[in-house]
Amino acid sequence: MLIVIGPEDSSTAPDTEAAAWRAITVEDGKSGSTRRFGPEQLPQFVGAVLRNSHHPDRVRWVWSSTAAVYPALLRAGVSVSRCWDLALGQEILGNAATLPSNGIDYAPVVDINKDSGPLPPGRLSVPRIDPHQISLFDAPSPSQAPHEATVDDLLAEFQAQYRAVEEAPERRRLRLLLAAESQGSLIAAEMYQEGLPWNAEIHRQILDDRLGPMPPEGQRPARMQELAESIGIMLGSSHLNPDSPQELLRALNSAGVEVTSTRKWDLVAWAEHGGTRAESRKEFIAPLLKYKQLYRLWTANGWQWLDEWVRDGRFHAAYVVGGVVTGRWAAHGGGAMQIPQTVRDAVRADPDHVLTVADASQVEPRILAAMSGDGALAVAGQGKDLYVGIAEIGRRTGSALKDRPAAKIALLGAMYGATSGEAGALVPHLKRLFPEAIDLVERAATVGERGGQVTTWLGRTSPLPDQRWFDAVRDVSTAASESRSRAMSRSQGRFTRNFVVQGTAAEWAMCWMGEIRRRLRSGGEGGSPLRTSLVFFVHDEVVLHGPVAEADSVAQIVTESAGAAGRLLFGNAPVDFPLTVATVGSYADAK
Repeated sequence: MLIVIGPEDSSTAPDTEAAAWRAITVEDGKSGSTRRFGPEQLPQFVGAVLRNSHHPDRVRWVWSSTAAVYPALLRAGVSVSRCWDLALGQEILGNAATLPSNGIDYAPVVDINKDSGPLPPGRLSVPRIDPHQISLFDAPSPSQAPHEATVDDLLAEFQAQYRAVEEAPERRRLRLLLAAESQGSLIAAEMYQEGLPWNAEIHRQILDDRLGPMPPEGQRPARMQELAESIGIMLGSSHLNPDSPQELLRALNSAGVEVTSTRKWDLVAWAEHGGTRAESRKEFIAPLLKYKQLYRLWTANGWQWLDEWVRDGRFHAAYVVGGVVTGRWAAHGGGAMQIPQTVRDAVRADPDHVLTVADASQVEPRILAAMSGDGALAVAGQGKDLYVGIAEIGRRTGSALKDRPAAKIALLGAMYGATSGEAGALVPHLKRLFPEAIDLVERAATVGERGGQVTTWLGRTSPLPDQRWFDAVRDVSTAASESRSRAMSRSQGRFTRNFVVQGTAAEWAMCWMGEIRRRLRSGGEGGSPLRTSLVFFVHDEVVLHGPVAEADSVAQIVTESAGAAGRLLFGNAPVDFPLTVATVGSYADAK
């Protein structure tokens, strides 16, 4: 059963305070009963439907955007099993429809902003798509004024999306993609609501130990100030501001440090190429590298970050589902896509609770093996580290890929388009061992170099380059423009080469989390939902928080869910998705 919910027709309730919402039941593709209620009554309505349903997990809620509607339900203690996020579906189908070979006939009915944020339900203002607008950057026609997206608009948008999926040649995959993306939107909202346990006292102690006491506003922490002064003396500039890249670069060059930037890897490379003087060079730049490390801690996870992002003992990561063009998640600030090792000890489980940290190993190379059907690459990773497996094959066949570092460099180079250096030299050896896998990424690169589009396993479609790209690539009137043309073509090829792999890995991760969530909700003994919940996610790692008594069951769930996600996408492909699972009290102890 589907239930579409959204604002009532604005003409019946012009006063925002009195605005009504309506729910439309859809069964067997036909609209059925409707129910009208005030926005503040939405949680009660949804809760009542779930309580009175014989199969509440089979009810799929259709709404404009999970980010706009679901937080209010969660705050009221109401959660749902499934939804259809129209904003996310619109973005996926809209991009897919631009590639004719996808065979997708879709045009949006309303333009929905997927990033409207975790707001209480209210009236959703979105403009109609103007049928007379022939360009993305054309202004709407004068008669076309913005209007309220009513529940009837949302129903029409759902029907348009549903038809587009069901009539698509790859409807099974596309259906799974939209379901996984919508499931991801529920998970993201729930993780924001639940929050990652965070001990502010331990965090402040870490800052005090590394930076010194919290400084007055506008001043550096004490240890950073000491380092800044010593760096200035070392470089012969007592008033040097090491926070200024331009000023620091001039001082380094004047002191004989021949680098073109102040980035860490450039400084390290300068030191390592010092020959017999390498050790003294490392000692010379050590204070600067230390300063950079402390500066990063201070600005990314310092006292201001702690006050802004941690409340009530929780870090609430505000994720943006599909925020990256490949389908990876992004975040509304707060550094949610990475928690530095330096502050991980502040992530502490509540009393009588534990953190379950599950990290998937070498997801993208394993995804490549499954997508390409390269049996040799799949076998290389069965029951072992994939790069070790490649090295074993390399030694047996007399290839240059004889050790793990070489295998890793070669495979990552193939996926990211390396053409020079050690990776470029090793890729041909990899191609001889795993021709199907390398052929897949090279074909994707060729499409990109020509300005074409590629798709992930489930059908997320890469965007077309803009017109400026095509103009630049076609301009070969001078030697300089020809060189620029080649560089831009190769860059686009590297993008599409990685898009198919990274995007499919993101799809696997969503299916993995979706299966974890389903099993947590279906429960353990007696069918009662587990109290453990997902609280953090970054690319190929999840963190769960729950009672100690559930730890063994949760570890089994996350492990089995990884395999289930692989089967859901790739059937019986002989590809393992191994995990490293740790049950800990502190996030710092997980690795």
